[in-house]
Amino acid sequence: MGKVAAKIKVMPNSPELDLDDLETKLEDSLPEGAKIKGFERDDVAFGLVALLPTVIVPDDAGGTEAVEEAFTNVEGVESVSVQNVGRI
Repeated sequence: MGKVAAKIKVMPNSPELDLDDLETKLEDSLPEGAKIKGFERDDVAFGLVALLPTVIVPDDAGGTEAVEEAFTNVEGVESVSVQNVGRI
């Protein structure tokens, strides 16, 4: 079984949210078998900054769905969307 790298855009619900704390919460929420390779930050508008973690997941039937669901349930997250997916 191979692995998939996915860049996921995580929008915080407030520009005042501590992004370092949010990164930690996202890492802690990951399902078994998934890991974060690194974070990028993207200035959106009006002080709002999106996090763009690159997540490595096993290439099985669920793909990134479990990670997306886990991220959506993290306190302070407004929305989650997959930006890019590729096999590694």
